Amino acid sequence: MTTKLELFTSPSAFPNPQRLRIFMHEKGIADQFNEHVYDMAPVGEQRQWRHLKMNPWGETPTLKIANGSFISETAAIARYLDQSMPGRKIMGATPLEQGLDNMWDNRIWVHILYRIVTAFHVLHQGLGPKLELTTNHAWGEHSRKEALAHASLVNQHLADGRDWILGGDAPTFSDITMATAIAFSKFPVNATPLDERFEHLDAFWQRWQRRPAFQAAYADRQSGVPELDNRAN
Repeated sequence: MTTKLELFTSPSAFPNPQRLRIFMHEKGIADQFNEHVYDMAPVGEQRQWRHLKMNPWGETPTLKIANGSFISETAAIARYLDQSMPGRKIMGATPLEQGLDNMWDNRIWVHILYRIVTAFHVLHQGLGPKLELTTNHAWGEHSRKEALAHASLVNQHLADGRDWILGGDAPTFSDITMATAIAFSKFPVNATPLDERFEHLDAFWQRWQRRPAFQAAYADRQSGVPELDNRAN
């Protein structure tokens, strides 16, 4: 009997652990982990000493691997799992695909998803006053506008009729990051729904919602996005 790896994550409302969760379902390996889901309260388990010994940054996801060591940061965990476990190579099967996927993933993470996350923290004080140490409305609004500007570039890229960012038959990791960016843009306090603003991102979002892996990743009904949480089983 194979011992399951220990994975420490958060509910589907939190984009980074959700990127990893979608990745694991797309690769078909989600059932090979004992997943510990933190509640992410300001004084929750993720910032207590047991988790800080594993990941001093106190963020999720964190993966404990078989030799007892730990890997954190979403893309780093995904890369380790993509290379070490069987299944489709989500991050690209060839050096060119891997390079292109990493390029697009960086663009989307830095210029879209992280901008929306920044606005969530500094514009809306999203995790509450005990955790949010900075409120800066100008910075938050600038971040929101930057996310929209760069989302328009991804929308333009998809305008040639491709289903996925690299143009293949199945999504890669950059597509997963874009999907979580759209989901988090629809989180009520963010109120910047990218699918409602861009035609091809809307079609992209609809394609994701039809994928069994995507549906399984949001099965906890804790995304905070009504169209995901209220979906019929």
